[in-house]
Parts: sequence; structure tokens; C-alpha cells
Amino acid sequence: MPEEHPATDSLIIELQQLRALVAEQAKLIEQLRQRIAELEARLAKDSHNSSKPPSSDPPFRKPPPRSQRTASGRKPGGQKGHQGATRALVDAPDHLVVMGLEGACTCGRCRSQINAELLPERRQVIELVIHREVTEYRVVAGTCACGRMHRSDFPEEISAPVQYGPGVCAFAVYMTQYQLLPFERTATVLDELAGIAISPGSLYSAVATASARVQAPVAAIREALVAAPLAHADETGVRVGGALQWLHVLCTASLTAYFPHPKRGGEAIEACGLLTRFAGVLVHDHWKPYASLTCQHAYCNAHHLRELIAIAESIPSQRPWAEDMIALLCEANALTSEARAAGFAALPGPMVLDIQSRYDAILDVAKARNPAREPKPGSRRRVRQSPAHNLVKRLSEKRDAVLRFLTDLHVPFDNNQAERDVRMPKLKQKVSGCFRSDQGFAHFADIRSYLSTLRKQSADIFKSLVLTFQGSPPMPRLAPE
Repeated sequence: MPEEHPATDSLIIELQQLRALVAEQAKLIEQLRQRIAELEARLAKDSHNSSKPPSSDPPFRKPPPRSQRTASGRKPGGQKGHQGATRALVDAPDHLVVMGLEGACTCGRCRSQINAELLPERRQVIELVIHREVTEYRVVAGTCACGRMHRSDFPEEISAPVQYGPGVCAFAVYMTQYQLLPFERTATVLDELAGIAISPGSLYSAVATASARVQAPVAAIREALVAAPLAHADETGVRVGGALQWLHVLCTASLTAYFPHPKRGGEAIEACGLLTRFAGVLVHDHWKPYASLTCQHAYCNAHHLRELIAIAESIPSQRPWAEDMIALLCEANALTSEARAAGFAALPGPMVLDIQSRYDAILDVAKARNPAREPKPGSRRRVRQSPAHNLVKRLSEKRDAVLRFLTDLHVPFDNNQAERDVRMPKLKQKVSGCFRSDQGFAHFADIRSYLSTLRKQSADIFKSLVLTFQGSPPMPRLAPE
């Protein structure tokens, strides 16, 4: 019978325990390594590799490249053969100053006595004159021969002893809602430049009036967007009374509609009532609530490029496939831009198939390097996947939406149109601070929808606002271009 060795058995047990401890620690180290890599990648994010705005970039960090364009090799400025332009002379100047002859001729006669003629050479000085103009209205009364007393009436729109005209009200709305100046500073501008003492409360009343009067054009803009064959959508957070709310935008190259709502997701989309009826191609980022819409989808590839850049910079092992995908998307974008410029309706079929096959091949490599993380045995909790895995999964599953710009040349490569349209409301918040009330936020959304549309259509914004306060807001063009 073999002799038992208690010391050996205890050593075996201790060795097994140490091996289990080492395996557990190795697993923990791997988890911590992944967590550190994710935190370092988050710390390295700025405007060139994420959706963060350029204003959030640290001042001590070298400004990152924000464009995929390469140098053309040409010198800055106007190129050879460029048609120059200069400011044209005004045909009917407000004032004319004739420079008479002065001094004496060499013969001793005074030059002012010479019979001079006006030469065709002209020079003009453009000046800005800002002044207050007050119009006083008076009524009259008289007695008819029959003995009846008669009295004239003031115009219906003049209801107070002193009030501001359409030009002042239009200027107030233009400065606060389009140029994004705070109410108090706008009042200061009017007082110092034009001598018009006006309170911020009066400016707000002008904004409320403008919002009410543009309801018909704004409603028409929204219906035109529902019928558009292609539109862009985005949303951004805005502080209202200290709380976070959301400003949603649906737009095209010629139309803009903003919608304020306390929520960001499906409830807001349902309340806005446009996207649920939209049947064209909707360009947007990969935000999940948009995916539930029944329209056709096109994903913003500028977002994908930023995500790919972040992966290539932060994870060296992922760099080859990420850089290959960046190069392929940029190549496809260049090809579609050239085709549109040349007037083609579509890319040649073999070219599309070649890009699609290369796209799939790059994703095959990426999938092999980014397998899904498995949950712990017995755990029902969803495992958090890596950013690289999530991106690869989206690019693969949403291939048609990602590459829709390739198969439909009417679809742009990115969602820059919507991002440009939400940039100004963000600037409003930076310049003027948060909105004080939900009503002020709603006024801004309506007026900005109208003014943004007019600007896209090259209309005179200030003149349109004057007409608005005169009761006839111009209706923008609604037909798709």
C-alpha cells in the first residue's frame, strides 16, 4: 500500500489554488488593459476623431487636421486666368461733390474763372448713416354745415401714443434671432447707434410677434420637407431654464425646419410629426431612433471617418484595416463627386461592384480582429463590446445605408447639411446663454426655421422681416430643386 504524504498533497492543493488565482488575475489584467485602452482613447478624442465640436479641443494640443483633402500643389490666392472683380460704381449716388478748380494758373489767373467741364472719371465713398426717424400722426376735427361733428382716426396699426415701427422691430428680431445677440446688448446697440431707447422686454415682444406672423410660411416649409425626395436630420442639446432640452432639425439645401422638444428620442420624433410621414431618403448619423422610421436611410460617412481615425490612432493593431477603410471611403467619395460634376446620373456598374467587394473584404479582416466579447458563464447581462467591434458590426449590417451615396448620386457622402444647420443654434447658446423659457425656445425655432430657409434661397432677410411686421411675410420657394 503506497505511503501517504500529507505535505505533497497540500503542495498540490496550494499549486492549484495559485494557478486559479493567476488565471483570475490574468483575466482581471486583460479587463483592466481593455478599460485603460478605452479611457485613453476617450481622452484622445477631439474634433478630428469624434463628434465633439472644435470649440472643445484643448488649447494646449496641436490643432488636428479636420479635412481629408490633400494639398493641390497650387499657390494660395487667385489662379492664373482667374476673372478678377472690383466693386461697381453706383449709378445714382445720394450726394454729388464736384471738385472745382482751385488756386492760380502759372499765368497768374485764378483757376476758378476757367470754364471747366465735368470729366467722366468718378470715385465714390460708401458711408453708413444710422439715425432715428420719428413720424408723428395727428387727427383733425371739424363741424359740417349741418352741425354734425366729424373727427379723423389714427391708422389701425398705430394704437399707442409712442410705438416702434416695422424697421425697429425687424432689426430687433434680426439681431437676436439671426445674428444671435442677447436682448440687452441689442437694446444697447439701438440706443448707442440710433438713439432709440428700448427695453429688452420690448425686444422680446417683437420676437413673439414675429413668431406668430411666420407660422404660415413655417407650416408650408414643414410640409415641403415631408414631400422632399431627400432630407437631412440631426439634433442637438440646448439649455432651457437650466434644464437640457433638444432642438431637432429636418432640412435640405433650400429648406430648414427646427423643432424644440424636452426629449431626444422616439417621443420627440413622434411629436414633431414630420419624420414619421417622410418617405424619401433620410441622411443622418447612426442614432438608433432614426432606424425605426420607414423611409430609406443613408448614414453619414463623416461620422464613420472620425470613428475610423480614432481607432487607427488609439489601437495600433487595428490600424491596417481602419486606414484601408478610410482610403476606400474617401476614394468612393471622390469618384461620386467627379461623376456628379460631369453630369452623370450614376456610377458605372463595374465600378460600384469593385468598391463594394473591397468594402466587404476589409470588413472580413476587421471582423476577424474584433470578435464579440462573450458573457461570463451563467450571466444574462449584455456584454459591453469594444468601439471597434460596434463600428465593424454597423458597417457590415447597414452596408446599403452606408454606401447609398455610391448607388444614388443624389445622396451626399455626409450629413454636413444638418450639422451646419444645428451649428448656429449652438452658437446662440454660447453667445447669449441658455433660453429663459420654453416659449422663447419655441419662438427661436420658428423664426430661425423661416430665416434659415430665406438665407438658403438668397432672399433679403431684413427686408423680409420688415414685410413680416407689415403683415405680409414673404413665402419662400417650396418646390424641390
